[in-house]
Amino acid sequence: MKLYITIPSPFARKCRIVAREKGLADRVEEVVVDLYGAAPELAALNPVDQVPTLIAEDGLPLNNSPVICEYLDRLGSGAVLLPEAGPERWAVKRVETLGNAALEMGVKWVLEKRRPEDERSQAWMDRWSNRMGRCLNALETADLSADRLDMGVITAGCAVTWISFRHPEFDWKTGRPRLVALQAALEARPSFADTRPDAVG
Repeated sequence: MKLYITIPSPFARKCRIVAREKGLADRVEEVVVDLYGAAPELAALNPVDQVPTLIAEDGLPLNNSPVICEYLDRLGSGAVLLPEAGPERWAVKRVETLGNAALEMGVKWVLEKRRPEDERSQAWMDRWSNRMGRCLNALETADLSADRLDMGVITAGCAVTWISFRHPEFDWKTGRPRLVALQAALEARPSFADTRPDAVG
């Protein structure tokens, strides 16, 4: 299998963590691509030219991190990270969705900050950062523990570390002690330590 990634991408990081947690690291070749350069192989596999993209064992290209993570979860060994059905599944999916939403708001904010200064909209940046903060508040009230690893917990951990990386001016830690503790515990795991977004300049 091939997993197309960029090192800083939190969405790709989730997939890389799942591959490691599920004992699939030696079966998933990580291919680093430059999304701002020419990546014709990726574009041929994913119409929107985004990471992560996984070439599954049967050659099927899979896009979107929740889809890729669920595929790897079913394929690998060890504890199930996303329950197949029932209330437990929806509880995990809710947290996963909140973490993804925080990341999506953060990405919008990054893109706005990258516009020329005289073209940036402070109103939109405030909108994205406020929504990101509300998602983190919801995650703070969820009962998350690094000792109960699932896709919601993984996504929440990836979200706060990426926010620290891309938005160092945003104080997400004040008033969110549970998320602070969760991040510290998760980043001590080998699968997280091996996939940090700041592993490159």
